[in-house]
Amino acid sequence: MNFLIHQIFHSKRPNISPKFISSLSLATIENPSPKSSENAALCHNIDPHQIFSEWKKSSIVTVSDAAVLHAHLMKTAALWSDVFLCNSLMDCYWNLSAADNALQLFDEMPSPNSTSWNVMILGHIQNHLFDGAWRCFCQMRSVGCESNQYTYGSVISACAGLGSLLYGKMIYSLSIKNGLFTDGYIRSGMIDLFAKNGCFEDALQVFNDWPYEENVVCWNSVISRAVKSGCNGMAIELFNQMRLLSVIPNSFTLSSVCTACISLKDIDMGKKVHGLVIKHGATEDVFIGTSIVDLYAKCGDMNEAAKNFLRMRVHNVVSWTAMISGYVQKGDVISAIKLFNKMRKLGIEVNNYTITSIFSACAKFLMTDVALQMHSWILKSGFSVESTVAAALINTYSKMGEVGLSESLYLEQEGSKEIGVWSVMTSSFAQNHRLDKASELFQKMLLKDLRPDNFSISSILSIIDCLDVGRQFHAFTLKTGLVFDLSVGSSLFTMYSKCNCLAESYGIFLQLPYKDIVSWASMISGFAEHGYADKAIQLFREMLHMESRSDQTTLVGVLTACSSHGILSIGKEIHGYAFRAGISGENLIGGALVNMYSKCGATYSARRVFDMIPHKDKVLCSALVSGYAQKGKIEEALSVLHEMLAIDQEINPYMLSSILGSEALLNRTDTGIQLHALVTKLGLHSDVSVGSSLITMYSKRGVIDDCRKAFDQITKPDLIGWTTMILGYAQHGKATEALRLYEAMKNEGIRPDSITFVGVLSACSHNGLVDEGYFHLNSMSKCYGIEPGLRHYACMVDLLGRSGRLKEAEKFIRDMPIGPDALVWGTLLSACKVHGDAELGRVVAEKIFYLEPSDSGAYISWSNILADMGLWKEVEQIRSRMKGTRLSKEPGWSHEHINVIKDRFAEICPLISHA
Repeated sequence: MNFLIHQIFHSKRPNISPKFISSLSLATIENPSPKSSENAALCHNIDPHQIFSEWKKSSIVTVSDAAVLHAHLMKTAALWSDVFLCNSLMDCYWNLSAADNALQLFDEMPSPNSTSWNVMILGHIQNHLFDGAWRCFCQMRSVGCESNQYTYGSVISACAGLGSLLYGKMIYSLSIKNGLFTDGYIRSGMIDLFAKNGCFEDALQVFNDWPYEENVVCWNSVISRAVKSGCNGMAIELFNQMRLLSVIPNSFTLSSVCTACISLKDIDMGKKVHGLVIKHGATEDVFIGTSIVDLYAKCGDMNEAAKNFLRMRVHNVVSWTAMISGYVQKGDVISAIKLFNKMRKLGIEVNNYTITSIFSACAKFLMTDVALQMHSWILKSGFSVESTVAAALINTYSKMGEVGLSESLYLEQEGSKEIGVWSVMTSSFAQNHRLDKASELFQKMLLKDLRPDNFSISSILSIIDCLDVGRQFHAFTLKTGLVFDLSVGSSLFTMYSKCNCLAESYGIFLQLPYKDIVSWASMISGFAEHGYADKAIQLFREMLHMESRSDQTTLVGVLTACSSHGILSIGKEIHGYAFRAGISGENLIGGALVNMYSKCGATYSARRVFDMIPHKDKVLCSALVSGYAQKGKIEEALSVLHEMLAIDQEINPYMLSSILGSEALLNRTDTGIQLHALVTKLGLHSDVSVGSSLITMYSKRGVIDDCRKAFDQITKPDLIGWTTMILGYAQHGKATEALRLYEAMKNEGIRPDSITFVGVLSACSHNGLVDEGYFHLNSMSKCYGIEPGLRHYACMVDLLGRSGRLKEAEKFIRDMPIGPDALVWGTLLSACKVHGDAELGRVVAEKIFYLEPSDSGAYISWSNILADMGLWKEVEQIRSRMKGTRLSKEPGWSHEHINVIKDRFAEICPLISHA
C-alpha cells in the first residue's frame, strides 16, 4: 500500500527525537503532568506529518501506539484538517489488522477522497474481508467518487477472493470503458481471477490482448498461474517469449519457472534458468537459491543440489526441507535424517513440511523405529502438531500396518475440521482392507458436514468388491460431481471391473473428461483380465495414437494383465513395443516380461529375457523363480535360488512363497523342510506370504500341527494368512478349531472374503453343523455384502448330504438364486452314493449329463451307485455310454511312478550354508 501514501512524507523538516515521540502516551494526553504539558505544547508547534513519520520509525508499531497517536492528532485538531494524515493513519490500522479502528476513522472523516476509498478497499482485501471490499467499492460509486487504476485492480483482487467471475468481468469492462485496460495492475488481477477459477485460456487471452507487455508483474502473474493450472510447458514457453521481448525477470519469475521445470522433470531447462540466475546476480537471493536447490533435488541430482545448498550464504527452513525431501525421494534416508538432525543442532526451527518429509521416508521404507523416535521428539519438544503433520503420521503408521496407532492419532484430531486428517484415516482403513471402518468414518464425515474429497473416495472404491456397495458410492460421486475427477473416475471403473461389470466400467472410462496414462492402463488391464484380448490390444493402440507415448508403469500393467490370463499374443506385442522404445532391458519391464512369459508357459523365453538384462535385481530374480515354481519346474527354480545365494543376492519373501506354494514340492518332503529352515535362517518366518505358503504346504501334506506353528510365527496375519489356516483346519475335519479361528479373525477386525466363507462352510460340512452352516451362508450377504457363489452353495449341499438330508439338499439346489452347475449337482450325487439313494441319484445324474456331458466323474459315481444295488445291466449301459462319448477314468499314480522324479535336493543342499 505504500504507493497510496508515498506523497505524504516528502518535505524536509527538522528532526525530532524518537525518545520524545515515544514519551507520548494516552495517559499523558488524558492526564497531563507539568512536564507532559510542556511536551504537549511543543507538539502543537511541530508539523503533525513529521510526528507521524518519526513515530512510525521509532519502534515496533502496535494498535495501542496507533490509538495514542490518533488521540493526540485529534486533540491538536490536525487530523480532520488533513485528509492525507487520515489516510495514513487508516492505512496503519489496516496493516495492524485493526479493522474496527479503521472503519471508525473512515466513518468520522469529513471528506474522504479516492485515496481514502482505495485504502479502505485494499485494507479489506489485506485482511481477507472480500465482501467488505466489494461493498466499499459499491458505496464509493454510489457517492460519485472517481475510481482509478488502483481501485479497479484492487476490486478485481477482491473478486478473485470471492471466486466471482461475473463481478470481475464487470469491473474489467468498467476499466476498459474508462481507458485503463492497459494498466498492468488491472490486467494482472484479471489474469489471476480467470486462472483461479480454472479459466486459464481466458487469462491467456487477457494477457495476449497487449502483445508488447513490458510489465514484469503481468508476466509473473500469467507464468505463475500457468504453473498452478498445471500448464507447465506453457509457463516455459511464456518465459522464453518474455526473454525475447527483453523483459528482465525477477526472483518471482525465476522461481515460478523453476517450479515448472520440477513438474516436467526438465533438468536441462532448469540448468538454463540457473544460468540466468547467475547472469542476473540473483544467487544471493534466498528465495531463488532455495528454488534452485529444490529443482536439482526434485529432478534427482542430489550432488548439484548439495553444491548449491552449500553455496547459499543464508539458509532458511525451506532450503533445508528441500534438501531433506530430495534425499527422501532419492531413497537416501540416512542422509535425510542426518540433515534433519544437523538442522536441529543448529537451532533452525523445523516446520510441518520438514516433519512430513521425514515421515514420508519412514512410510516408504517401513522405518518403524525412526517414526516412533520422531513422534516422541514431537511430543517432548512441544512442536505444534498441525493437521498436515498428524495426517503424515497417520499415513506412516498405516503403511507399517499399525492401524491401532493410526486410529489413536486420528481420535486426538477428531474434532478437526481439516478434511486431510479424515481422508488419510479413511485411506488407512482402506489400505488395511477395513471396509467396515472406512465406511463408518465416511458416514461420520457426512454427519459433521465435511465433504469427503477425491482421495478418501478413491481409497474406499479401491477395496470394494461388492457391487451394491460400489453403486452406492458411485451415486454419491454423481451427486457431488466427484465422478468427473480423474482419480475417482479411475477408481470407479476399476471397481466395476473387479465386480465383473465390464460394460459399466468401460462406460465410466469413456465419460472421463481427461484420461491419463494410469486410467488407460487400468482399462486395458480390465479388458485383458476378463479375457477380452482383442479389445485390450485395440485400446492400447488407441492410447498410443492419442497419447503418442507410454511409460514403463503402463506397460507393466498391461503385461501383468496378460500374465493373469495367459494372453501371450498381447504380451509379445508389448515386448516388441518395449524393445523398439529401448526399455526392454530395464529391470521393471524385464521383470514384467519374465513374469508374463513364465505364466504363459513360455519359460524358455522368460529365461532369455532374464539373461539379456545386465543388472539383475531381486525383483527380476524373483519373477523368474516364481515363474518356474508356478509351472512345476522346481529344479530350475531351486537352481536360480542357489545362484542368488551364491552371490549374496537378497532373497525376498515372494520368491520363497512361490516355491513353497508349488504343487511340485508336495512329493519332495525333505526339500520343503530344508526350505523352511532357510526361511527361519533368513528371518522371513514372520512374513505373511511366506507363512501362508508354509501353512498351505503342510496342510496338503496333512501335517496340521506344523500348519499352526507356521501360522503362530506370522507377526500380523492378514486376510490371506487367516483364511489359509481356516481352510487347513476345515480340510482336515477340525471344524471347532476352524470356527474358533474365524471368530478370532473377526475380533482382530479382519473382514472375511468369499474364500474365507468357503473354509467356514467346509468346516461346518465336515462336522455336520447344519444350523451353523445356514447361519454363515446367510451372513455373507446380510453382514458383509458378499453374494454366495457356486462353491458356497456346493459346500451347503455337501453339508446337507453328509447329514442325510438329501431331499432338503435337492430343494436347496432348486431354490438357489443362481443356476447350479455340474459341481453342485455332483456333490449331491456323491451324497446319494453314500446313502444309497438310487432314485434321487438317477435324477441328479441326468442333470449332470445334461449340463456337463464330458464329466467322467458323474458317470463313474452313478455306475458305482448302480453296482452297489446290484443293477449290473444298467452298469454295463453306463459303461457303454462312456465309451460312446470316448470318456475314460483318469488313471491314478503309483509310488513307482512318483519315484521316477528323482529328488536332486542333495545337490542343491549347500544353498542353506550360503544364506
